[in-house]
Amino acid sequence: MDFINLREHYYKLLNYLAKDGYTESYIRRVKENVNWILKNEKNNPWQTYLDVYEARIQKPYSELYKKNLRQAFTAIQQFDLFEEYPNRMAKNCLIKHGAYHQLIPEYKEIVDYYASSTKVSDLKESTIKGNVSCASSFFLAMQKRGLLNIGSISEEDTLSFFIDDEGNLSKCSNYKKSIASVLKIATEWQEDGCVLLAYLPQIRPRRKNIKFLTPEEVEAIRSAIDDENSGLSLRDRAIGKLLLFTGIRGCDIAGMRCDSIDWEADEIHIPQQQKTGQPLVLPLTAIVGNSILEYLENERPDSPDDHLFLSELYPHYPFKAKAVWYQSSKIYKAAAIRQVEGDRRGTHLFRHNVATSLLNNGVARPIITETLGQSDPVSLNPYLHAAFVHLKECALSISEFPISEGVFRI
Repeated sequence: MDFINLREHYYKLLNYLAKDGYTESYIRRVKENVNWILKNEKNNPWQTYLDVYEARIQKPYSELYKKNLRQAFTAIQQFDLFEEYPNRMAKNCLIKHGAYHQLIPEYKEIVDYYASSTKVSDLKESTIKGNVSCASSFFLAMQKRGLLNIGSISEEDTLSFFIDDEGNLSKCSNYKKSIASVLKIATEWQEDGCVLLAYLPQIRPRRKNIKFLTPEEVEAIRSAIDDENSGLSLRDRAIGKLLLFTGIRGCDIAGMRCDSIDWEADEIHIPQQQKTGQPLVLPLTAIVGNSILEYLENERPDSPDDHLFLSELYPHYPFKAKAVWYQSSKIYKAAAIRQVEGDRRGTHLFRHNVATSLLNNGVARPIITETLGQSDPVSLNPYLHAAFVHLKECALSISEFPISEGVFRI
């Protein structure tokens, strides 16, 4: 690599950062690393900016410091190679990091074979990405043990990935399933994958105890989002009613656009791009529709962006899923519930409440699955754990068993 362009023009990058309002510490970090590159370029056979970055982090820096360095090096590379200035909204994707990018070709080819297989073409992109990430972490761990092909990996080596130094299980069943998904397809290409697949341990799925919303909490939430004096904005109340009465995911609310509401047909159209990828159509009830309409007419900023919910401050960015979580937290606060440290808060509780309410009212499972926009009926199982009306029907009477009267004495 030569850094002639960087040496002659890096002052333009620094001037841009200062003009665009970047912090002094960030500008200083970029300048320090530019100087470091120019000072050390003659003594290092660097081929890519990733080589430069890895040479820079040879010392045992903290993860936060490494993250800051990645941001600085991404800005430098973007300017030097592509003549582009930093973009606050862009992800730091130019400096690659993660397990996959550290794999040797032998293991990369296995992961790539899985990702390009026609057998995964129907899976969501996020599912494929998650499986690739888990398998890459597994192969990287084997690589660090000096095992450079799957044929050299023993059962002991495999178990070492799932068990910590104290002998405790350190990975969940879903992690194991992700690795197995990659290996099952990889066996078509490398027979040794069959043996490695057999080495994966049996891990019992864990059931989560969900702190579901009680009827009293649901009533408090409903009162808060109906109350004009609760401190919630029209946007907050519209989002709250979508969550409470439809169970729509937070990511889907963030992705809603103005044309997601069909006012003529009284329907809500959700693409579900981040989850199942299958479109979802829900009825638009008066209580939800009126709240959204009030927000559109009286509070939504005038913006060319067609996302339904926008930030209050200029330039009025569209909502992200995390922003919807923040709105739900505001709703809990306005309802004066779940304010103790450790209490579960978030959008999923609303979704869970819709599912259990439908179950307790005798609605058939396929209808609930369709209402929630789930592609797999098994996804409904976690909600059954709180369906108390039906759980009570499974209870056995103890009248047949003799019990001493002393047991019931206070």
